[in-house]
Amino acid sequence: MDGTKRADIVPGIRVQVVQKQDQRSGKLTDGIVKNILTKSPSHPHGIKVRLENGIVGRVKKILPGS
Repeated sequence: MDGTKRADIVPGIRVQVVQKQDQRSGKLTDGIVKNILTKSPSHPHGIKVRLENGIVGRVKKILPGS
């Protein structure tokens, strides 16, 4: 699943996000969602979240087993 629909993302799931500074390279960072920052039901570039370690990024992939 990609991370473009807010309904697919809940706190506590494992995701891969792209941080603002990594958008050009496409480098992904793994983490667990702490809170959802995007208010709209969907976003074409991914829902913006804050991970438990404080990193903010847009969800590119929801990892299985979450």
